[in-house]
Amino acid sequence: MSEPDNLVLRQLRLMDGKLDDIRERVGHLETRMPAQEQHLASLVVSLPSAFDQLQSLRARIERIERRLELIEPE
Repeated sequence: MSEPDNLVLRQLRLMDGKLDDIRERVGHLETRMPAQEQHLASLVVSLPSAFDQLQSLRARIERIERRLELIEPE
């Protein structure tokens, strides 16, 4: 009866080792995740500003092109 017990114990130890690896990886993810969330939030906040700047530049280019008569007036 000791051989099946040893087999079960070996399998349980292997599973325990794998669980320790999983716990360690999840711990690393839990550490990195807030930084990723903060980075994403800053991108979301800055995106409208970048879009506004792009629109402003587009309008300026159109005015310059009209002054230089590079495009037809609308």
